[in-house]
Amino acid sequence: MTSKRSKLQEDTYFRVLRLLQENPEMSQRELAQVAGVSVGGMHYVLNALVEKGLVKLGNFTASEDKRRYAYILTPKGIARKAALTRAFLTRKMEEYEALKEEIKSLQFDLQVSETENS
Repeated sequence: MTSKRSKLQEDTYFRVLRLLQENPEMSQRELAQVAGVSVGGMHYVLNALVEKGLVKLGNFTASEDKRRYAYILTPKGIARKAALTRAFLTRKMEEYEALKEEIKSLQFDLQVSETENS
């Protein structure tokens, strides 16, 4: 079974890859804010994605500040994003089904409680 920490890491990678595919010119600060992690954490995530060959660094040519980079998904990154999307969706659907069952159970408990108090 996957640990909570690795699920969290997978979710972060998924969100970052998704954001970068749509907006390769996002800064680390912007990515961190949208993904809900610290700037230092985002720096670590981006370095890991580059090291894994999922993202490559390019100059953001439209920028006045030539130190800005674009984070471009590699073909391997696009494939990994698809796999992460599938895993993320499967996990969220399982959570959704479990939540529906819990809601159904709570509604039943409430009805029983209200009937007993009538």
